[in-house]
Amino acid sequence: MDLWLAVGISCVVLGLYTLTLAPTVLYYAPENYDSAHLQVVAYILGIPSYTGYPTYVMLAHVFTYLPFGEVAWRVNLASAVFGAIAVAGSYLLCRRLGAGKVGAAVGALAFGISETFWSQAVIAEVYTLHIFLTTLFLLTLLVWRARREDRYLLLAAFLGGLAMTNHLTSVFLLPSAVLFVAAVDTSRFLKPGLFFKSAVLFVVGLLPYLYLPLRASMDPPLVNTGPAENPSTFAGFLDLVSGGDFKGRMFAFGPGEILGRLGIYAGHLVDNLNLALLALAVAGLAYLTLRDRAALALLGTVFALNLVYALEYDIEDLEIYFVPTYLVLCLAIALGASTLLGWVRVRSAQRPLVPITALLLLIVTLAGVPDAYADADRSGDYLGREIVEAVASGTKPNSTVLYHGRSLHYMTLVEKRRTDLTLRDPFYTADWVERAERGLRRGPVYVLYPGATNTRLFEEAGYELAPVKDGMLYEVVKKQA
Repeated sequence: MDLWLAVGISCVVLGLYTLTLAPTVLYYAPENYDSAHLQVVAYILGIPSYTGYPTYVMLAHVFTYLPFGEVAWRVNLASAVFGAIAVAGSYLLCRRLGAGKVGAAVGALAFGISETFWSQAVIAEVYTLHIFLTTLFLLTLLVWRARREDRYLLLAAFLGGLAMTNHLTSVFLLPSAVLFVAAVDTSRFLKPGLFFKSAVLFVVGLLPYLYLPLRASMDPPLVNTGPAENPSTFAGFLDLVSGGDFKGRMFAFGPGEILGRLGIYAGHLVDNLNLALLALAVAGLAYLTLRDRAALALLGTVFALNLVYALEYDIEDLEIYFVPTYLVLCLAIALGASTLLGWVRVRSAQRPLVPITALLLLIVTLAGVPDAYADADRSGDYLGREIVEAVASGTKPNSTVLYHGRSLHYMTLVEKRRTDLTLRDPFYTADWVERAERGLRRGPVYVLYPGATNTRLFEEAGYELAPVKDGMLYEVVKKQA
């Protein structure tokens, strides 16, 4: 019954994700900075910037063989599928923690329809796979506690390594697991053979990292315009998998600033989980404190480490790094809902109050669906396609196009169109005028979304931007005397 309920909930959220799925190639914007890049590298088996994401690339590549939809849509679909499986895993996690079926459904649905997680399930991104591997890791540990068979600890060690090859913050699972095992059975630390096997399987889980230097040695089109080094060298490999230039943005704030940044978290939290659900989460955390301190240590450590890391990270799309904390809170919501149902069952002589309470809990959980649907809906987002078509039809042969983002690489590397164009991204060097002047020696030059600053720089250098598609694509031409 639990398996069928997990599958049913997974299908419900997969339906929602599919209805709101981005239909085509994406573009560089705050809501999907890396999506166009990932759509390309998943297809060509390239190497993304920071931190390489080899497991995601290889798994998303499998989806590119689907016989329906364009390639970009198929890669977006991978995120939806990973997200739906993660929601099923969250249901099973709730049940393992002791929540009833209704409570587990409430917790899983609350997570699946939370605004930020939903937003990542409709575009090409690594975060739904990250949560899927996280739920699988946590579920394996809880199964080990129930059965006390070492093979589950070995599986957890492998999954911990594998999760890191998808997202570096999975490293936070390791201290959480150590605390959990210590709270359940310290004798496991006295078994050298178990420790050695766990270490070996953890390393085996890291093997997808080999994809990076091996693929780099084949000299593929990396589509990696950032400053991260090429992973074909050992130094470049370490720089890439540890975050490249983004390492400078990690742990960027002092203790006083962290306290202030908690307000940012609170604002995002209430956008994802309503106050009634948060009240249930408090009840669930109280339940864990009184009844299951080992699980509290496991989940509390996951929550705390991810929250502190996110608050310390100086990055624009900060809210995505809060998603693991929402998972933990939704597990607590499931326990709180189950506790409430149990209290009603014991206190009420009228049995109909139990199903009425269960229905009210589901209504409270699903109340945010319309708003979350509207916020996450990308089904009508064709801007990336408009960009591709504007460049494909509006530029002269053998032109140079200056732009930031990777939509145009999708045109040339995936669709094999306009391969005569020279694509340049001056974002990191800020030498737009210099790049344009180099290109003008060979032929026409175009700029995609130049912005006010670059427009001014071109004018000061004696050029004007003639609109090809106003507000989007411009040709660089010399000003007439």
